[in-house]
Amino acid sequence: MMTPARWFALGLDMMRLSQEANAVIALRLARFAAGHPQSGREAVRMVSEKAGALGEAQAQLARAAAAGTLDRAAPKVLAMYRRKVKANRKRLSR
Repeated sequence: MMTPARWFALGLDMMRLSQEANAVIALRLARFAAGHPQSGREAVRMVSEKAGALGEAQAQLARAAAAGTLDRAAPKVLAMYRRKVKANRKRLSR
């Protein structure tokens, strides 16, 4: 069961994810606007990553539902998305 403290922590993690995602969007838009040679590949990668992440999230939710631990799935899914966004930010910041 989610306690108030866990709900609060989840909310903070969601806020962090939104800030990190905004940074990645800004980095991508800057590359697109500058006409970076890899812009086309980045656009394709951006879409394919989203599809892959959705599949991973669905798999995690299905495993949690099967195990009866669906109330613990949200933090795990959020952590997965944050790892992916962090990797993108690091890659795009080079």
